[in-house]
Amino acid sequence: MALVGQKNWPTPKHGSEVKRMRDGGDGPEAIDLEKMTSIRTLKLDYLLGREIGTCTLLKELARGNMAVVFIAYQRTLKRQIAAKILPKSLLTSFSAKLFRQEAESAAILSHPNIVTIYETGETGDFLYILMQLVKGRSLADYLRLIRKHVLPSKRILPIATTLKITTEVLTALDYAHRNDIVHRDIKPANILLETDTGRPLITDFGLATTTRGSQQDVGVGTPIYMAPEQMWRGRVDGRADIYAVGMMLYEMLVPKLPVPASVTWEGLLKIKFRVEHHLFQEPPSRINPLLHSEVDQILLRALSPDPEKRYSSCADFVEALRGYQIRNVK
Repeated sequence: MALVGQKNWPTPKHGSEVKRMRDGGDGPEAIDLEKMTSIRTLKLDYLLGREIGTCTLLKELARGNMAVVFIAYQRTLKRQIAAKILPKSLLTSFSAKLFRQEAESAAILSHPNIVTIYETGETGDFLYILMQLVKGRSLADYLRLIRKHVLPSKRILPIATTLKITTEVLTALDYAHRNDIVHRDIKPANILLETDTGRPLITDFGLATTTRGSQQDVGVGTPIYMAPEQMWRGRVDGRADIYAVGMMLYEMLVPKLPVPASVTWEGLLKIKFRVEHHLFQEPPSRINPLLHSEVDQILLRALSPDPEKRYSSCADFVEALRGYQIRNVK
């Protein structure tokens, strides 16, 4: 794969555009920003008490770029579940595709660290997915919360907790990859942490793809977490998820990712290529004194711009992290 040193870079994107893009793309793959804004202001109170199959919608829980999540009560099994709703008034061909893709990809996976899909369908007003309700918050929300701690030493997760979350996520991804599913949008916002157990669960398989046959829309994802070959719109496999986990691990080990807020699409891609030698601006072990320099080498491998030089599987990545924990974490 001729990537490093490539002169014909993709069309640069302004930093503001990169922040607003879920997929970093143009054309049919780009999310309609006007409809993204609409879903954040759309009044859906009329749906409370509405029945969907064997469930009743009880309370709005969260809103994303394309859909709204409600807490619902499943009468047959007398339990609370989550109902993800995509109003047809905001439907585009791309959002409908992602929504159905999420249900189809996640439904074939059964793993304790992957949110379980129960049912999918549609009414006259919306598409819906019924799924496991995770009582907790996203890793992104948790990281934002601890970053505000009055003590600087408390603004990062404990290393043992970070390694536990990362290895469990990698174990779940290894299972998905063995079932020919690549997530393509691993990031803290798509990792849910149970309040009582701290168990991480992967959610949002809307961008997932299969490693069997041809791939389309491979230039989608969240730019900062995307592997270079994914940004470049090349064919991806499980090593793209390994890259994303590496970026997420870096973010958990240090106070913030050392990438300029106004970086362009082209600039971000160039930064990712420099990781081969510099690991952004400074190695994590120099930023966080609790880390051993061995972690820098683990991250350098996970974040290599060349997928051939990354860990060959999530299981190999897990083995490296467990070895690090045995040798360096007390």
